[in-house]
Order: sequence, then structure tokens, then C-alpha cells
Amino acid sequence: MKVELAPPPTGRDYTTRRNEVLLVLGVSLGQSAIYAMVSITARLTANRPLSEQTATLNASASPRPYLDLTYQLLGIFFALVPVLLAIHLLNRDRDARATLGLDRRHPVFDVLFGMILTVAIGFPGIALYLGARQLGINANVVPAALPDLWWALPVLILAAAQNAILEEVVVVGYLMTRLEELGWRVRAVIAASALLRGSYHLYQGFGGFVGNAVMGVIFAFFYLRTRRVLPLVIAHTLLDVVAFVGYTLVKDMTWFQRFFG
Repeated sequence: MKVELAPPPTGRDYTTRRNEVLLVLGVSLGQSAIYAMVSITARLTANRPLSEQTATLNASASPRPYLDLTYQLLGIFFALVPVLLAIHLLNRDRDARATLGLDRRHPVFDVLFGMILTVAIGFPGIALYLGARQLGINANVVPAALPDLWWALPVLILAAAQNAILEEVVVVGYLMTRLEELGWRVRAVIAASALLRGSYHLYQGFGGFVGNAVMGVIFAFFYLRTRRVLPLVIAHTLLDVVAFVGYTLVKDMTWFQRFFG
């Protein structure tokens, strides 16, 4: 789907639009990228090899169960605020949901391609992670470390959806739309989106960076062709649900520890 763009803004309008992008990224995944760069620097300068270190996602926030649940839900809620901000800013001069492909105009297309992308990204992603671990360039990633309580699995599913919505709306839909408006070339737009995605996964190691950057290129191409973020949100949610919930369910099984331990 080809979208006709207005001429790039100039002067003060250009500066305002550029600053808007920097501020949105500064309160969301751009900030995460900076922290991830500091994290990988700390890992590389530690006394242990990177392959012997652990990167834990979805960790417990308190030994008190209901306080832990409260922290988890608050973290999910406030992580979505930058998404609302990005949509609000786009809504000033367009229908943001239609522009980003977050509406319900093509439900079959969205679900079908969401599932196709899940398979296309998932299996190569596992192989890349295992290869990076063997090469010693990635930490051991623990996708979930919540206590064995009734709310753990629902929270992990919500966390998966939150990750997907935040990353795909901000890093693909919002960022790519704004960079196109600023007059960036297509290759530069794709590279910026993909490299940002890879950068905020650097805390996992270089395998996490490369795998997510490649995923970013594929997702960026898909968005440019279809102008729909929703299939990407579906695919990303499914990938994270499999990782978070799947790990929680099988982490103590012998075969899993043999291959992924």
C-alpha cells in the first residue's frame, strides 16, 4: 500500500517534529536502549564471561504476593503510557488508528499474517539464541521469574501484550511514520527502526541485538508494504506468550534443561 506523504516540514516545524520524536523515544524505548548499552558494557567488563551471566525478564518485585502483583500491573500500565502519547500526537493531524493499522478493518488478514510472522520469526529466533549461547556472545535469558501463584500466568500474558503494543506502535508505526514525514529515505527509516529494536535488547548480549534487529527489518518491511501494525502486535504477543508462559511451564523438565540450561 503506497501512502502519499506531504512535503517534509522545514524550519521551526521540522525542529518541532524532530524534537517530538526524541521526546517520545526518551520516555520509552530510546531510554531503554541507553540503559541496555550501559548494561552490556557492565556485562562485558565483569569478572565472568558473558555466557555465564543471566538476563532475567519479568522478575518478582516483592516477596509479598499481592504487593508483587500490584507492582507488576502498575509496570504494565505505565509502560503503555508512551503508546497513548504517540497516538495522541499523531491524532493531531490524522486518524492515528487508521494510519497505523490498529483498527478492525481487516481482522482475517491481521490474524493470519500475525500467525505467519510468529512462525517465521520464532523458530529462527530460537536457533539464533542457541547459536549465540554456544559462541559465548549472549547471556542466559530467563524469560520469567515470577512466584508460583495464581496470578503469574495472567500477568505474563499481559506483559507479553504490553511489550508487543509498546514496541510495535512506537518503534514501527509511530517512529517510521514520523521519519518518513521528516524526509528520511526508506532504507534509513528501516535501519533506524531495526537498530533501535536491537539496541534495547543489548542487555541480553549480542545474539539478542542481532536477532531483534533482523526481526525489526522484517517487521519494518511488512509495515511499509501493508501499513498495518496490528499483525505485528499479534505476532509479537504470541512470541512473548510462548517464551514467558512456555518457559514457566517447562523450565523444570529434564529435556528443557538439557537444551536451554
